[in-house]
Amino acid sequence: MIFYKTEEEIELIRQSALILSKAHGEIALLIKEGVSTAALDQRAEEFIKDSGGIPSFKNYNGFPYSLCISVNSTVVHGMPSKYVLNDGDVISVDCGVYYNGFHSDCAYTHPVGDVSLEVSQLLSVTKESLYKGIEKAIVGSRLGDVSHAIQQHAESFGYGVVRELVGHGIGKDLHESPEVPNYGKRGQGLKLQNGLVLAIEPMVNLGTRYIVQEEDGWTIRTRDKKPSAHFEHTVVIRKDKAEVLTTFDYIDKAKNQ
Repeated sequence: MIFYKTEEEIELIRQSALILSKAHGEIALLIKEGVSTAALDQRAEEFIKDSGGIPSFKNYNGFPYSLCISVNSTVVHGMPSKYVLNDGDVISVDCGVYYNGFHSDCAYTHPVGDVSLEVSQLLSVTKESLYKGIEKAIVGSRLGDVSHAIQQHAESFGYGVVRELVGHGIGKDLHESPEVPNYGKRGQGLKLQNGLVLAIEPMVNLGTRYIVQEEDGWTIRTRDKKPSAHFEHTVVIRKDKAEVLTTFDYIDKAKNQ
């Protein structure tokens, strides 16, 4: 069942998304060589709780952390650990916030120190593909229009678009209908209507699209062990232009400090 949100409910999601976006900024301040991924998780949880929110991911289906932290060939659902960031790593930080009864969800992939040109391009193109999808997230479009825009942009650079993992509706539950694939055909799927809130999240691999799941039951890696990138925003379907509730502005400010 698909739940369209009232303006009052969208305002509550917007408040949740603001806390989440600021949390991403706090994490971005810490990302550098020598920092453990566990330290990033601890800071995120502290900030979210201090802001009156609850980390959406912690204890979700038994997941024990506030952040999914995916380094290099890990696509998504990586677990924070004692792993210390190294020059040349890429690190995807995926986080959710539950506030006033509503969830928000957002992800960003950061370079650590100096990354190769091919990895830097992967990050840029994946981020661009997110916004290509958001451009199509308007009233009257089909879900396939969003999916196709993401796929076409990423694949035009020869990258692999992950198919087994998808974006999703979001609201009172972290994962709601509909699923939002990052591949698809124009003109197909659900017709988008005002008030639908989606988490759009391309997961794009430098190599092939194929993935494997680690024995921990969570961590998803690229099968060819090449790097992967992941960007995500929580957005509302609107008439002429989607309203993006999360923002990367706080990350950008942190990087410029």
